[in-house]
Amino acid sequence: MDFAPHYIWQHAEWPQFTAASEELALALSEARLAQGILLGKAQAIGLGELSAAENEVWISEAMATAAIEGDRLNLDAVRSSVARRLGLDEPRAAPVSRNVEGLLDAMADASQRWQEPLTTERLYGWQAALFPGGYSGIHKIKVGGFRDLPIAVMSGPAGKETVHYEAPPAETIPDQMRHFLQWFEASREHGARLLTDGIVRAAVAHFWFETLHPFEDGNGRVGRAIIDLALAQDSRLSTRLFGISRRLATVRNDYYAQLERAQKGDPDITDWLCWFVRQFQAACEDSARILDQSLEKARYWASHAGRSLSPAQRKVVNSLLDAGPNGFDGGMSTRKYCGISKVSPATASRDLAALVKAGMFVSTGQGKSTRYWINLDGWVKAL
Repeated sequence: MDFAPHYIWQHAEWPQFTAASEELALALSEARLAQGILLGKAQAIGLGELSAAENEVWISEAMATAAIEGDRLNLDAVRSSVARRLGLDEPRAAPVSRNVEGLLDAMADASQRWQEPLTTERLYGWQAALFPGGYSGIHKIKVGGFRDLPIAVMSGPAGKETVHYEAPPAETIPDQMRHFLQWFEASREHGARLLTDGIVRAAVAHFWFETLHPFEDGNGRVGRAIIDLALAQDSRLSTRLFGISRRLATVRNDYYAQLERAQKGDPDITDWLCWFVRQFQAACEDSARILDQSLEKARYWASHAGRSLSPAQRKVVNSLLDAGPNGFDGGMSTRKYCGISKVSPATASRDLAALVKAGMFVSTGQGKSTRYWINLDGWVKAL
């Protein structure tokens, strides 16, 4: 080329990626350890508790992959749809919109059909599922096909946008995607090659796809479904326990910054790969904590099996259990109980007192300062 490349896809070596093997191997070994601990816990926890934990991870994954793009989904709708897909009881089914179902369809297809090849038609289906009406917001977009127009990643107010990245020309996308899909299929049997290790392969695949930005819209969500597929192929399991989208949502700004930095660099993508592998490690550690909490919740209910609770009491107990030992700031109060269960203050006081008497709750403080806590070691906080 007779000009200095500004983006990675303009380099003569594109897409022949390289990485510093020693640095990447160290990050990978730590991630594999965290993955092994998570899968070991999943194997030991039992099917019932594992389904409940996977339910929570899948819900958070769907919410997160949409939130990364700035979309807020209805939590009750997502929870209802995920529970139905996992065969779990959902007594208060919430109406589910087509775009929520479409996102969950794509996510489910990626993880559950991991043995099947990734094809152009499969990607078209994922992207089309995200926009069932053919619109992104108020804008008509092309669905079920690669883009025909130039595309750039921008931020800022209209007329004063900052261009972070410009994707390859639209006319090159069919050939570039053909090359990507050939690599994705050929790299499934990775052997001892570091750049096609299963976790690293997920990082390479996501970066490559996001760099091409082949669709008019939905590239981020489809790209994270590709991560799910690659990780499922690596573990040979359809589990959603890894929770990578949830992790990326918590580091959203850094995620975008890392992508942009690598897309403006050269084919040595060591920094991106190491960063992604560390996020995968953190995601596994987060999911391991969810498994621990799920098991603790199951044991708690088992120890109180047979107790007759009102719907309001059960809802409040589950709210506290779902929040975890550090997730419900200041403990439960009569006022909070009323807000969650929609009962009167008198009913709330009676319900809370009954839960304390049954040994399910522990109370601290007096009068209006009385707070209630799940009766588990480490859950009671002094005020």
